[in-house]
Amino acid sequence: MEQMQSTASHSDNLLFLTDEQLRKGIEAMFFAYRGFTADPDRILEGLDYGRAHHRALHFIRRSPGTTVNNLLAILGVTKQSLNRVLRSLIEDGLVESRIGRNDKRERHLHLTKKGDDLERSLSDAQRARMRSAFRAAGPGAVQGFRLVLEAMMDEDARRQFQSLKETTP
Repeated sequence: MEQMQSTASHSDNLLFLTDEQLRKGIEAMFFAYRGFTADPDRILEGLDYGRAHHRALHFIRRSPGTTVNNLLAILGVTKQSLNRVLRSLIEDGLVESRIGRNDKRERHLHLTKKGDDLERSLSDAQRARMRSAFRAAGPGAVQGFRLVLEAMMDEDARRQFQSLKETTP
């Protein structure tokens, strides 16, 4: 009962965050994101790829055979922007584009062995950073972090995220 009151009291305090506390949260998110992307950025830099390439590789690996239209929806980028990224990944032998069996207009995307290896090295670096941070913060903080991230998503993004959580590569 005492812990429940403590939790309720703590939650009540969070309802009345000051602008300064919110600013610190925004800044923490900025610096955390910079750290989260630093290791993959170093790997990508030597290959003349950027974060858009990384995101494409990640979600193609996450959903092998995904369509270009589905990837557009997930990434929230323009068709022109995604086509530029995909063209370089395909030309460099990291991604294969296969014609749909039922709809010949569809293009289904798959990582090649080379693409899978690159995506794994990028994600391994991020998983190591996340694992270390989660261990340091503890299980309660991990759950809270996930709740905050989901609460920040707009409805469409949350729906896409939820659909991804239901499948595993």
